[in-house]
Amino acid sequence: MGKLAARLPHFPVSLRFAWLNLLRNGRRSLLSILIIAIAVFALTSAGGFGLYTYESLKESTARDTGHLTLSQPGYFTQDEDMPLSNGLDNSEALIKQIITDDAIRSIQPRIYFTGLVSNGSKSTIFMGTGVNDREFDMKGPFLDIRAGQSLSDVTSSRYDPAEPQVMLGVDLARNLKVDVGDWVTLLATTSDGALNAFDFNVRGIYSTGVPELDKRQLYIHITSAQELLASNKVSTLSVFLFETAQTNAVQQRISEQLHQLSNSSDLLSNTSEQLSNTSDQLSQPIEITPWQDRAFFYNKVKDLYDRIFGIMGTVMGLVVFVALFNTMTMTVTERTREIGTLSALGSYPSEIVRGFLCEAGLLALIGSMLGAASNALMCVLLLFVDVQMPPPPGRSEGYPLNIYFSFELVALTTIGVMFICLLAAFFSARKGVNKPITEALIYV
Repeated sequence: MGKLAARLPHFPVSLRFAWLNLLRNGRRSLLSILIIAIAVFALTSAGGFGLYTYESLKESTARDTGHLTLSQPGYFTQDEDMPLSNGLDNSEALIKQIITDDAIRSIQPRIYFTGLVSNGSKSTIFMGTGVNDREFDMKGPFLDIRAGQSLSDVTSSRYDPAEPQVMLGVDLARNLKVDVGDWVTLLATTSDGALNAFDFNVRGIYSTGVPELDKRQLYIHITSAQELLASNKVSTLSVFLFETAQTNAVQQRISEQLHQLSNSSDLLSNTSEQLSNTSDQLSQPIEITPWQDRAFFYNKVKDLYDRIFGIMGTVMGLVVFVALFNTMTMTVTERTREIGTLSALGSYPSEIVRGFLCEAGLLALIGSMLGAASNALMCVLLLFVDVQMPPPPGRSEGYPLNIYFSFELVALTTIGVMFICLLAAFFSARKGVNKPITEALIYV
């Protein structure tokens, strides 16, 4: 490498001398490079794991709640006196108004309700959600169907209205001792305060990965939920986007659109019955809630990981600083006579310090490149080797270990390591160049 650098006409002389000086004690330089490489590898791997975790939690939350949720103001902060008392009227008219945005993939109405579910001999509390069959396409791989199938399309010729369908959480089905094809009875309070009960055929059994939800949660068709609760309202409208990054932009556009329609609702209400229905819907106050405001688990995990990675980065930075400071201090001590000779020949202290900074920068650059390359190899290896992580707190299932390779993360880590190495070299070299020339020349 030294011969190659010497043959390059455009290779900076300072870097050429720095490289040759590093070769004077190859073992020490190699050890310093390995320490830097390990630190960069650890930081980029941990950061890549954090990015993978953030992205997975972000997508799972957005696919569960929707990227945006339309509801009446305060729906998620106050309890309903009666089921659907805070629901939305004429949701279909509202959907037609905002589905025209090209960034919106789908808008799904939902009904949240509670009650009792019974197999005939045993009853337990449930948390029900009324959804359309398209809801499960939005969830994708984040819904684990253990047995049976998802809810079928109510408009399909294969759907039998005499056999309304239900999907049960895996632990709820186990507690009730029912399987696919069995019948259960749902008992709930209607929007008028009366009691109503329907029989449902178990269409499928699924798992959310959260034991507390699997013990209580179930899905039924939204039309069945409206019949059970004796209301035409829906609890919320979940807006699903093609890209999560478009959430804020779409929220702004929908907010502006609803504001314009609300201002013009008085004019529209006098033209026809259809427009009157639209104005009635738009006359309701509507609140738009992004997925971040409902992602409690995501926010807590992100805060925890940010602190963990921050502490880890600080520790690794201190390790690199101590290692480089020790290396450069030994180098400066061994080359004290050389420093005195350069000073006697007229070299400025800043020029001598600059030489040591070049050496430290070269060490940081080589070590960072090796660490980044190791991180890239690890990322590729994990794509072919199935390594399972244990279940996180509050969940019953593990997940595959993956690490994202981020050029931005590598660049930030390299800049940080470079700064630490230059800082260590500066403090080490400053002490050596401040020695008097006569004392440096006779140093043993």
